[in-house]
Amino acid sequence: MAGIAPSVLDMTILVTGATGVVGRNVVQQLLDAGADVRALTRRPATAGLPPEVEVVEGDLTKPESLQSAFAGVERVYLFPVDESARQVVALAKRSGVRRFVVLSAASVTVGLHVNPVEQVVEESGLEWTHVRPGGFMANLLPVWAPSIRAERVVRYPFADDPGGYPIHEADIAAVAVAALLEDRHAGAVYTLTGPEPVTVRTQVR
Repeated sequence: MAGIAPSVLDMTILVTGATGVVGRNVVQQLLDAGADVRALTRRPATAGLPPEVEVVEGDLTKPESLQSAFAGVERVYLFPVDESARQVVALAKRSGVRRFVVLSAASVTVGLHVNPVEQVVEESGLEWTHVRPGGFMANLLPVWAPSIRAERVVRYPFADDPGGYPIHEADIAAVAVAALLEDRHAGAVYTLTGPEPVTVRTQVR
């Protein structure tokens, strides 16, 4: 990956939401780049992450559980949890974190709402990058999977209507990883979509 200083790969990078559909890709892509990865999860025993990862227990809704997770960390991939964001960011700052890459949403870009986590991170005075994806490719899997397993059928009334511009979770992760490892993305906001509209019929296929 272009623009990575060798010293970056000596840092420990914390990935929160590490067992999510984007977080797992962030973990793997950081490992592939040669980074030292620490992964936060509420259930380390069932995380199923690669053996090279330092898996630590913690919960973003319980900032008091995160002290050891932030120790020695300079950069953080932050899964957004609104209610505790201010305490989490303050703790991270006291612990020496210098950069956040925040998983957000394209709906913030189009003005449907604001993301309180983005606001807290910006107010912290630390380096930040916001990654705002549209719909994930995997979003409908939990909805469709039961009927596919039971009947090999998906029922949907408008199968050939455009289904938006879904983006693969690995592509979202690639942007987040670039922002974690490279210095040229500080203060940037990236709104992400897939390359073309995909009908529901095509998504099911």
